[in-house]
Amino acid sequence: MPPEIQTHLPFVARAKNTIPVHTLSPKQWKRWLGKQPKTWKNWVKASGFEGTPGTHCLIPNSNGELAAVVSVVADPIADLAQLQQALPKGKYKLLSPEPDANGQRLNSQTLGWALGAYRFDRYRSFTQPKRPSSSQQLLWPAGADAAETTRIYQGIALGRDLITTPAEDMGPADLQSVTEALAKLHGAKCTVIQGKKLESEFPSIHAVGRASHRAPRLIELRWAPKKGTEPETTPKITLVGKGVCFDSGGLDLKPPAAMKLMKKDMGGAATVLGLAHALMDSGIPIQLRVLIPAVDNCISETAFRPLDVLQTRRGMTVEIGNTDAEGRLILSDALTWAGEENPELIVDMATLTGAARVALGADLPALFSTDPTWASALLESGNTHQDPLWQMPLHQKYRTGLDSTVADINNIASGSYGGAITAALFLREFVPKNTPWVHIDTMAYNNGSRPDCPVGGETLGLRALYHALQKRYGKMTTTNH
Repeated sequence: MPPEIQTHLPFVARAKNTIPVHTLSPKQWKRWLGKQPKTWKNWVKASGFEGTPGTHCLIPNSNGELAAVVSVVADPIADLAQLQQALPKGKYKLLSPEPDANGQRLNSQTLGWALGAYRFDRYRSFTQPKRPSSSQQLLWPAGADAAETTRIYQGIALGRDLITTPAEDMGPADLQSVTEALAKLHGAKCTVIQGKKLESEFPSIHAVGRASHRAPRLIELRWAPKKGTEPETTPKITLVGKGVCFDSGGLDLKPPAAMKLMKKDMGGAATVLGLAHALMDSGIPIQLRVLIPAVDNCISETAFRPLDVLQTRRGMTVEIGNTDAEGRLILSDALTWAGEENPELIVDMATLTGAARVALGADLPALFSTDPTWASALLESGNTHQDPLWQMPLHQKYRTGLDSTVADINNIASGSYGGAITAALFLREFVPKNTPWVHIDTMAYNNGSRPDCPVGGETLGLRALYHALQKRYGKMTTTNH
């Protein structure tokens, strides 16, 4: 069974005898302490608590029971996730000495609390109960947007679950099942193209996936709000996610160390599905289209070969310099189809290159864009919502490295430098020149564990995209469409 939308979050709508959690900025903390009872001041001093950002102090009452918590918060998401995991069993409520005019701080803190309780437990039935009820529960704060926190958390959790699921249980058909379930949940339409139709109309997707016993396919989801919008005036937004469910490298076989994590090579698809859930749940007034080319890159007698020349939906021919550069091949057909409808924006997300990781590390996705306005909006949104991106250049001079002597283009560059840029330049060939386009090259995985993001799949860029799209296209709503 593929992962489902998580419905359990560590919150309660009502509760008696909640324990107050005073969340303070580093600047607020000493001023707050100065106003507290002498017994609290003495306890804080005796415990050695100095108000370092990201730390907290448990304050007892005269009976030795927990009376309050003081937490000094620098990063509202990471610090609240850490706090959620560290506190003893109980029900808590957040208190802050200053008002939160637009609710952003509270929303970030509640999201952090939720992420602190996230677990991937599908394969742990013998060692722990599935989806255990969190023993640290938070009373929904007045002023926080509970629906907003819930939909964003669910999108993140869905993406993480999909990426972390082993490839044996997360193939092209499983991605299809997840998309169909999302479509049913939100009243959307899901269409799947495979077999002869895929081979004739999307030849690059078919060529990459044909060596696997799990048939390749192109999955399409379409959604628009049921009421209040006119189709002819509602902006069209298309999300494209790379869905390589396992990447062996093909005949240019990866070494074991490089192949080990290739269950995550569908991280782009997982992220756009999580994003799509959050957007559809919000009822944002857009026409949303999601395209997922879903394949395995395997080895068999039908595998495509180095120096083969592949056809594409656009009509360009591609010489195969390396079968391990397969993601850009399947995206080329999906991007071409995306552009045929002239949407207002195309966004693709892909675990595309190791070069982007060398340049920026695992936590910072590379952003490429043909539209400066959208690039700026996404960078600002990422910084505001603790989901940063970093813009890289579409340096046209490097395009000559993709020239082929026998085809229109090669799928890898002739040189070894600037691999993330040349991959983006390859993709740009398949996007209409007048259509704003954003390409995000992401790791989609946490190699190390932190309170808000354990080891495993990660939806880097999801929150940046969600909030940028909400800011541009619609007033956020707390009710489902």
